[in-house]
Amino acid sequence: MATKRLGRGLEALIRPKEDAQLAAPGTNRIPIKDIALNPHQPRKTFDADSLEELTASIKEKGVITPVTVREDDGKWILVAGERRLRASKKAGLQTIPAYVIEVTSEAEMMEVALIENIQRENLNSIEEAEAYAVLQSQFGLSQENIAKAVGKKRVTITNSLRLLKLPTEIRKSLQAGDISAGHGRAILSKKTPAEMGSLWKRIIKEELSVRAAETLSKDKAPPKKSKKSKQNIEPSVKQLEDELVTILGTKVKLKHKGNQGGTIVVDYYSNSDLERILDLFRSID
Repeated sequence: MATKRLGRGLEALIRPKEDAQLAAPGTNRIPIKDIALNPHQPRKTFDADSLEELTASIKEKGVITPVTVREDDGKWILVAGERRLRASKKAGLQTIPAYVIEVTSEAEMMEVALIENIQRENLNSIEEAEAYAVLQSQFGLSQENIAKAVGKKRVTITNSLRLLKLPTEIRKSLQAGDISAGHGRAILSKKTPAEMGSLWKRIIKEELSVRAAETLSKDKAPPKKSKKSKQNIEPSVKQLEDELVTILGTKVKLKHKGNQGGTIVVDYYSNSDLERILDLFRSID
């Protein structure tokens, strides 16, 4: 099964290609026009300004870090390095240095691309989560297998995948860098999309830290029932409550339900205090 081959590391996969033009030890120089893009590229967005800067750098110093490709029926498929490939095209290069790796499955190809992007910190939180989701849903990898393959703890994979439960607008905001993954997890503490949206807007507007967002996400409004009963207590009931406090010499709570009766809660603070209160009741004829 393909998953048994995952986690071997890039070094174990790299091999020189005999019929490709050798560029440096372990690498080959391959015509750019012959390289097809990776259909499982985890990275979805490419910053235009950053791409222009890389293009200028490549024009000046060339491609420092080779891209990674695989051979498939005589064709070259890009595994990792799409940003470098794009910039090299813009720079007018005809060939690009590349590592040729041996992968035997689509899952392994995506794993290598994911590892390369994570190690270079090129993925935003949503792109990373979406890549994990593909490995899980399309290739049948468990969260434990994914964690081992990318060198992370399982809880990290779990927390990453949870971000995909955010409403679309908030996911886009996270992708754009308006909020962090920590903010996203705090927002997920809310139960409804409306509550999530409200907290998200407040985080943006007030530029809240993750800790502040977490505090807000845990805040609960006082129970409406308690507020109502406290606000609507009748003056006559309050007067009776005060009289009982005076008679019994302790805290008393009177819950009056009109013609349906009610309850009296009497506090005591020790056995002797309880005995004192009982004596008061026994003295009533």
